[in-house]
Amino acid sequence: MDSKNGSIRFACILFIVIFMVMSVNGLVIVSAAEKIKDPNEIKILPPDHNHPAFTERIEERANMVKRQIQGRDVNDPNVLAAMRLVPRHAFIRADGQAAAYSDCPLPIGHDQTISQPYIVAFMTEALKLAPNDKVLEIGTGSGYQAAVCAEIAKEVYTIEIVRELAKSAAVKLKELGYHNVFVWAGDGYFGWPEKALFDAIIGTAAAGHIPQPLIDQLKPGGRMILPVENRLGFQYLVLITKDEKGYLHKKNVMPVRFVPMTGEVEKSETESKK
Repeated sequence: MDSKNGSIRFACILFIVIFMVMSVNGLVIVSAAEKIKDPNEIKILPPDHNHPAFTERIEERANMVKRQIQGRDVNDPNVLAAMRLVPRHAFIRADGQAAAYSDCPLPIGHDQTISQPYIVAFMTEALKLAPNDKVLEIGTGSGYQAAVCAEIAKEVYTIEIVRELAKSAAVKLKELGYHNVFVWAGDGYFGWPEKALFDAIIGTAAAGHIPQPLIDQLKPGGRMILPVENRLGFQYLVLITKDEKGYLHKKNVMPVRFVPMTGEVEKSETESKK
């Protein structure tokens, strides 16, 4: 083998290896083979539900939906079915397993929490997801909210700024068979421009304003829901719809308490106060 051919082979091997490891900027659940294809040729597969967790604690999930979710007027049949199916206990640490289906948020480490089931269901219903929708989530956390959305929508792209949580959520989602969820370790303030536009955007960390990149990446006709904190420290879930002409319509729908959004949003809000 001459030196020229040897150099070409080395370059090809190096190219593949680079895509098989976590990059400096992010972590995506896509194999090396998929990364070197034309993205338009990649087939998005639905969840396979083969993991044993789906057959565990079924009655607890049914009771959770009946009492905590339907009992508070969340009635979208797709959302109810997703909440009955997704094994919340699989996304919770061992010391919180007993409370996996209780009506409260639970710690997942790194000063973050998994949202209470009712809030997950309420926010998902507000998005009015359709089977072919593409969803962006800001704040992956444990991966539970992404899994719920992935049961209804075609594909979910989720961003987590805490690298350790991004990595653990990616592993968990892949283990559970969520082939249609893609995790990125990065700053959700900037969204995921390479995958835009999105039919729906959901935020699970509170900011003092709605990041402009997220507004830009929402499709005309799309919906976005996220917690926004006002100057007095009160948080509200804000539902934003973008009409076909690109105009925004905003509505406060519920007082909430979420962990704060970090990263670029902090810098931009500090600048705005000067």
